Amino acid sequence: METTDITYRILTIADYDELYSLWNQVEQTKRALNPVDDTLEGITHYINRNPTTCFAAVSKGKIVGAILTGHDGRRAIIHHLCVHPNSQRMGIARTLVEKAEVALKKEGIQKIFGLVFKDNETANSFWERMGYSLRTNLNYRNKSLNDAVPTGE
Repeated sequence: METTDITYRILTIADYDELYSLWNQVEQTKRALNPVDDTLEGITHYINRNPTTCFAAVSKGKIVGAILTGHDGRRAIIHHLCVHPNSQRMGIARTLVEKAEVALKKEGIQKIFGLVFKDNETANSFWERMGYSLRTNLNYRNKSLNDAVPTGE
């Protein structure tokens, strides 16, 4: 597949089934999914709240990559950057991140963060190359308000 075969567009809720299928084909993304936030209802809420900052990479009519990015008015977070294994190492992830960064800047956002599993060396190397620094002076803490959402390790 040539990179010229790839087009990029805003992700919509109509993409959900294909998006969910993509996530489940990439082991590191699949492991990050949760049974509430990543349902049709959860993603509908997310995309409705962030209609201009989520993107799909499309080749031959199929989504081969996607990024969910949202913000709270001050800071942005990148969720589920994912590229199909057969389409990796073609610049798709880089382009998706760049498109999200431009969209966030247009909305006045000045800082972005993302969460990456410590043992995901490929993703951690990618984010380093993209200019995202590792914060070692913070602890990430979370609390689930729904028993169906795991709290993590």
